[in-house]
Amino acid sequence: MKLAVLDIKGKETGRKAELSDAVFAIEPNEHAVYLDVKQYLAHQRQGTHKAKERAEIAGSTRKIKKQKGTGTARAGSIKSPIFRGGGRIFGPRPKDYSQKLNKNVKRLARKSALSIKSKEDAILVVEDFNFDTPKTKDFVSVLRSLGLENKKSLFVLGGSNISVYLSSRNLKGSEVITSSEISTYKILNANNIVLMEGALEGLESNLIK
Repeated sequence: MKLAVLDIKGKETGRKAELSDAVFAIEPNEHAVYLDVKQYLAHQRQGTHKAKERAEIAGSTRKIKKQKGTGTARAGSIKSPIFRGGGRIFGPRPKDYSQKLNKNVKRLARKSALSIKSKEDAILVVEDFNFDTPKTKDFVSVLRSLGLENKKSLFVLGGSNISVYLSSRNLKGSEVITSSEISTYKILNANNIVLMEGALEGLESNLIK
């Protein structure tokens, strides 16, 4: 599979990038995609929710009234959950929501997601570029030239590039990552994937084992 390499002005450079069919043209495995996205979203949960139960409430443990003869239900402590200010019954406790997933399944899911985007013609290959200083307007100019100004886009770099990253950080619709940070969720969440020419080799080597 070959795609034309574009410059930051959206024009063809005359070169073609060879994309591996083993990564960008496989039969998508929807269940693997589901499992990987489910794991990613689960890992976003902090799990720090907590409510105090009756043993953790500050208050007297004195029996608040006699057992019998009051005409009402017996009560032993002001910290009882049935009273205002008492503990909560079966309240939430801190929990680890992380899930384990086989590396091969994660790799298959990412290849499936890239193949889905490839079938939708939502992948662009752009030659490597850099900015002298981080400027959001320069990155917006690149988006406009590539026709992505009003779309969610994911830029995949071959390595760390502080200027490009900082230039895109204020834009909600665009995200810049390196090839090692790519995930199934981020691929599917974007309308278009912009692959830097220098990211192709690292991306394919990570996904082809």
